[in-house]
Amino acid sequence: MPKRGKAYQESEKLVERNRLYDVDEALKLVKQTAKAKFDETVELHIKLGVDGRHADQQVRGAIVLPHGTGKTKRVLVIAKGEKAAEAEKAGADFVGAEDIITKIQNENWFDYDVIVSTPDMMGQLGRLGRVLGPKGLMPNPKSGTVTFDLERAVNEIKAGKVEYRLDKTNIVHVSIGKASFDEVKLSENLSALIDAVVKAKPAAAKGTYLRSVTLSSTMGPGIKLNAAKL
Repeated sequence: MPKRGKAYQESEKLVERNRLYDVDEALKLVKQTAKAKFDETVELHIKLGVDGRHADQQVRGAIVLPHGTGKTKRVLVIAKGEKAAEAEKAGADFVGAEDIITKIQNENWFDYDVIVSTPDMMGQLGRLGRVLGPKGLMPNPKSGTVTFDLERAVNEIKAGKVEYRLDKTNIVHVSIGKASFDEVKLSENLSALIDAVVKAKPAAAKGTYLRSVTLSSTMGPGIKLNAAKL
């Protein structure tokens, strides 16, 4: 295991490894342990009692955090005609159709954070699944990124919309803000995300749903929350 830096080791001393923290205490700690020279992202990692290998136990969705993420995302919209004009007016960073799809395919162009597409363009965009899928960039109706309502989609993403989905180990990883946020904003963002994940609980899920919930900053140690109180 690689040796941790001095700042991490100092931060780690502030956290009791086997303790389950209440949200208020955890948020104070995550701000204290964010010692990097940049404004660290505050991340929430939720281990769920589901088996993502089964289609009826998938957990995926999106939510606009009350106070955003602290980062303005670059949005690419795949659309034609009036819909392309709507996307440009809404503030999309990049707008195009076949030309953009070709650029992604031929130039490995990824200077954006989110792709939104109109349904009629998904047949062509879908061919890039092997390229976009592993990067988490493929639009999906469940996350609101396949839609004709481009104005709403772009506005929500710019306002702080985040997508949550299971990884291969049945953990959801989501950013809930920046270390510079005050504790009230972080707490409200955290609560909104937990509520969304709980509401997305599959009917097929059995036993304890929130197995563990861990809070951390980009460069800081994990802080375990008392999942029973969430």
